[in-house]
Amino acid sequence: MGNENSEERYEDFVSLFTRHEPALRAFVRSLVFTWDDADEVMQNTGLVLWRKFDTFDPDTDFMRWACVVARFEVLAWRRDKARDRHVFDEGLVNLLAEEAADEHEVLAQERRALRVCLQKLPEKQRRIVMAAYEPGVRLNQVAAKLGKTATAFYKILNRSRSGLLKCIEGQLLREERGQV
Repeated sequence: MGNENSEERYEDFVSLFTRHEPALRAFVRSLVFTWDDADEVMQNTGLVLWRKFDTFDPDTDFMRWACVVARFEVLAWRRDKARDRHVFDEGLVNLLAEEAADEHEVLAQERRALRVCLQKLPEKQRRIVMAAYEPGVRLNQVAAKLGKTATAFYKILNRSRSGLLKCIEGQLLREERGQV
C-alpha cells in the first residue's frame, strides 16, 4: 500500500510538473540572463519541488507554489554566482519575480478567454484557425488544402483573428466585472 501511494504521488507530481514546466521555465528565464542559467535553476527547482511535494496542498495553485520555490532557487543561484557582475541583485530578482507571477496569471486568464472564444467560432472557421496554428504547418499548405489562394486564406485568417481578439477582450472584461 505504501508503494502504491508513493507511485501515485510520483504520478501526481510528474503530471503537474510537466503541465506547468513551460510556464515555470519562462518565469525562471525572466529572472536570469541565459538559457543555460535557466536550465541550471530549473534542474534545481525540479529537484526541490519533488523533495517538497509532500508539503504541497493539492487544493492550491501548483504554479504559484512552484514559482515561490523557483524564486528561492534563483536567489540561491544568484548567491552562488554573486562574484559575477552580470547577476541581478536580490531586490531586482524579487521585483522581477513578482511581475512574472502577475504576468503568469494574466496569461492564464487570456488562455481561458481564448478557449471560450474559440468554442464560439463557427466550426469551419475554428478548424481554419486551428489548422493555421498547428506546429510546423505552412500557411500556404493549409490554404491549398482548403482550396483557397494564399491571399484569400490570409484574409479569412485575419478576419478570424480580429474576431477572436474582440471576443477575448470582451470575455476578459466580463470576467473582470464578474459576469462570466
